[in-house]
Amino acid sequence: MSDADNLKRLAAAQALEYVRSGMKLGLGTGSTARHLVDLLALRMNDGLEVVGVPTSEATRAQAESLGIPLGTLDEHPVLDLCIDGADEVGPDLTLIKGGGGALLREKIVASAAKQMIVIADASKKVEVLGTFPLPIEVVDFGVASIRRGIDRAARAAGCHGLLTLRRRPDGHVFVTDQGHLILDAAYHSIANPTALAAELSTVPGVVEHGLFINLASRVILAGAGGVTVIDRA
Repeated sequence: MSDADNLKRLAAAQALEYVRSGMKLGLGTGSTARHLVDLLALRMNDGLEVVGVPTSEATRAQAESLGIPLGTLDEHPVLDLCIDGADEVGPDLTLIKGGGGALLREKIVASAAKQMIVIADASKKVEVLGTFPLPIEVVDFGVASIRRGIDRAARAAGCHGLLTLRRRPDGHVFVTDQGHLILDAAYHSIANPTALAAELSTVPGVVEHGLFINLASRVILAGAGGVTVIDRA
């Protein structure tokens, strides 16, 4: 296991200290969340009892393969806890998420949870969001027009940068679990995430964006010096 994977696993293990039997638990998507699901299965073998609500089909398949009981948000509309990773973590725990392509379901699940814990390696903590391209999920109709709307919205919030249609490694267009496309916005610096989020939400054809504002209640960062836990003020 690489050093980065070791740190991700360390953060995931720390997050499981907040999980109690009987919880309805949102299960995140991505490389760090995969460690969480693996470790959760081990805890359940030792007697922990939870029901998981996955944020993607990939997480669903992993959890099912490990025997973790799963439900849906229709069955469990209020979750006790959601644990997920992040691509960037700002000083006020505003996040950029969606590198794995599951931002819509991730935001729905996080919004349904009483608490959201974010797990990441320490390199994801930044002073200003935006080095990681912001994922923006859009419908597959009129993408050129949607691009223009996003550009106008971003400029109104003081941002500008190249929009790139996400593709899979084989070159085909990436399609989300909900059948949408993703435009990755290279803004480099997002000085006012709240303003940008508000502007993007007005663009017809934008389904959701990867700015998670006031959702993370706790962030667990694992680095060379150990684990740091940051609670939202």
